[in-house]
Amino acid sequence: MKKSWVKAVKMATILLALTLLLSACGDGSSQATQGANAAEVDSGPVTPGGELVFALGGIVTDDNLDAHKAGNAQNGRVMRSLYDSLVVELPDHSIKPWLATSWEISEDKKSYTFHLRKDVKFHDGTPFNAEAVKFNFDRIKDPATKASSSLNEIGSYVSTDVLDEYTARINFSAPFAPFLSNAAKVDLGFVSPAAVKKYGDKYPQNPVGTGPFKLVKLVPGTEVQFEKNPDYNWAPPTAKHQGPAYLDKLTVKYVPEEATRISVLQSKQVQAADIIPPQNLVALKADNQFRVQETELLQVNFSIYLNPQKAPWNDLKVREAVRAAMDLDAAVKTIYLGTSKQAWSPISPSMLGYTPTVENSWKPDAAKANQLLDDLGWVKGADGIREKDGKKLTIEFIDTQGNREKRLDLMAVLQQQLKQAGVELKVVSLPSGTYSERRLKGDYDLVAASQFSGDPDVLRQIFSTKGPSKKNNLARANDPQLDQWLEDGYLENDPEKRKEVYKKAQEWIIQNVYSIPTYVFQYSLASVQEVNGITFDSPGWPVFYDAWIKK
Repeated sequence: MKKSWVKAVKMATILLALTLLLSACGDGSSQATQGANAAEVDSGPVTPGGELVFALGGIVTDDNLDAHKAGNAQNGRVMRSLYDSLVVELPDHSIKPWLATSWEISEDKKSYTFHLRKDVKFHDGTPFNAEAVKFNFDRIKDPATKASSSLNEIGSYVSTDVLDEYTARINFSAPFAPFLSNAAKVDLGFVSPAAVKKYGDKYPQNPVGTGPFKLVKLVPGTEVQFEKNPDYNWAPPTAKHQGPAYLDKLTVKYVPEEATRISVLQSKQVQAADIIPPQNLVALKADNQFRVQETELLQVNFSIYLNPQKAPWNDLKVREAVRAAMDLDAAVKTIYLGTSKQAWSPISPSMLGYTPTVENSWKPDAAKANQLLDDLGWVKGADGIREKDGKKLTIEFIDTQGNREKRLDLMAVLQQQLKQAGVELKVVSLPSGTYSERRLKGDYDLVAASQFSGDPDVLRQIFSTKGPSKKNNLARANDPQLDQWLEDGYLENDPEKRKEVYKKAQEWIIQNVYSIPTYVFQYSLASVQEVNGITFDSPGWPVFYDAWIKK
């Protein structure tokens, strides 16, 4: 770990020099909107058939393709091809029908009655109907399922009433404003009740949905092979055609190493790859053999969370000093070369409720950082690291995701900045199980993470003691005022009133340094020029239903 960390620091230094050449480009970069695609090229008539091989920037965690249990981003990018949703969300946040043809909301806003399509079947031939809807929502709610993000996304769900074969009424204990947006995401995609009963604990490796592609083979830790669902005829209104997918086969290979992922794309061993490193984006955009697509991922931005339940990070002034010691704008430009910009809010700019009032609400200020720590009695030792009562001012950062999206490279730059203020940052790389155990116990100084979502209610999952994570929320926040605002936000159905609530919440989070947002993630996907029709859903996963390869 030490050698790789030193290497990361050296790489960051090299990239800083490149940044001086590219920063002007970075300052003028435009914000891609959700669902935006590369400029369409007239490729002639669609030529169906063939296989598209996609290099995934990561590994499907635990080989888990269970819509309800897999909360990781890379899993979601693969599962979108397997599972459909009740509704679809458009880039303007409007909601349109998908597996549901229409719906009504009760006067008290606690029940949603969905009228379902009557022609939909799971890959195993069993019908998608109201009983299947009930099974899925009840399964997420059941503690035995150990649901992941999906549990947060059903909010105060109580029950589902089967009114007839194709009509289901979904009931909540209180109004739940984010529900329709959440219902558009793959986390609330529909699994086959028959398949869950058949495979039991092995269902995550034997997924069965209603989507345009169905599983052929899962090679653990290596790849997933799909073939088109020949019976598919219920695409959402965002699709460009109806009927089965154009591709015969879709193979997703796990290629977490950046250099390897770019190499197999440029050598055309694969036809598409995602999470393109910043240094390769410019080159690929300039090469007419490839096309590049980018979209802003709707999410809680990758953020730094100092543990406010543990000394000395329970002192707001210490948290303010740490933030002031960081020049995030310079760090983001250094690592992402103008392809991403500094984040100011916990949530991404295109998400409903984002407030620009938090922008520029703090600034890097080394003098302020040093003065705050001086005033608090933290004195620099011979090695430049501050000490107080015989204890060094060391931040132990526990991590399990490695250098995904160049995050460790970013932390390497921040490590050097913090050192100038006498703060030591140490990275402890842990297996996922050990990491989860320590995080849940609160046994850490700092964690850093993101959480994809289409709705600002995701803030309850990260910051609220009343959300699904309770006092184990990622930020370790325990703030009654913040809890109340986040409860108000998910109870309020008026969009304008919701925005005002989330404005207060974002400002409070930043004011109290419950998180330090770092960068706005632009999800990138590059393909050979012959590939057409790849699109994005909400919150920003690739959709291969309309994809085809020019022959």
